[in-house]
Amino acid sequence: MRYYIADCHFYHKAMLDRMDKRGFADVEEMNNYMIEKWNNKVRKNDEVVILGDFSWGKAEPTNEILKNLNGTLYLIKGNHDHYLNNAKFDADRFVWIKDYAEIHDSKRKVILSHYPIMCYNGQYRLDKKGKALTYMLYGHVHDTTDQRLLEMFQEKTQNTSKRALTPEGEKEMYIPCNMINCFCMYSDYEPLTLDEWIVCQEERLKKNTPALF
Repeated sequence: MRYYIADCHFYHKAMLDRMDKRGFADVEEMNNYMIEKWNNKVRKNDEVVILGDFSWGKAEPTNEILKNLNGTLYLIKGNHDHYLNNAKFDADRFVWIKDYAEIHDSKRKVILSHYPIMCYNGQYRLDKKGKALTYMLYGHVHDTTDQRLLEMFQEKTQNTSKRALTPEGEKEMYIPCNMINCFCMYSDYEPLTLDEWIVCQEERLKKNTPALF
């Protein structure tokens, strides 16, 4: 099984009472809760793609967090992953560490970036039933005004049609825009599969429908 998650921010005290207002008493309580949620879901042979900003901690504490997490791990670099530059950090816990990646998940193309990409590679790829074949997974913006703006952009795009070349020839079609913010708080700090993130986003947006421009 392959899972995805973004912006855990282990050891980041500012997430408790400022930006995210996560509500934990301290970083130790937050770290322990996130580890528990992770390991209750992820088994030893599962894969987890971390979409950046994994830890605010220094190299050695971050190494300890990684030792306590289940799964085979992959990392997309975030702007707060400063531990990567420290010689004491053990990068062997990750299969790879990249700024950007494109992979396949159950016959779907997945674009991986810490930062949202509004016009992403493979955006227009659909199957014969018109179902999306490409998803753009990101982090970085947490649950902020920037995320609200991205939701507005996504809704506007999905309701915009244009002439496009399809396997059946040129035709009028609505523009796909399958961007998903894998922010850890959206899943209660639990890594989710692509299908679970799709459902998570659909349910979240039903409760908070963005207005059109």
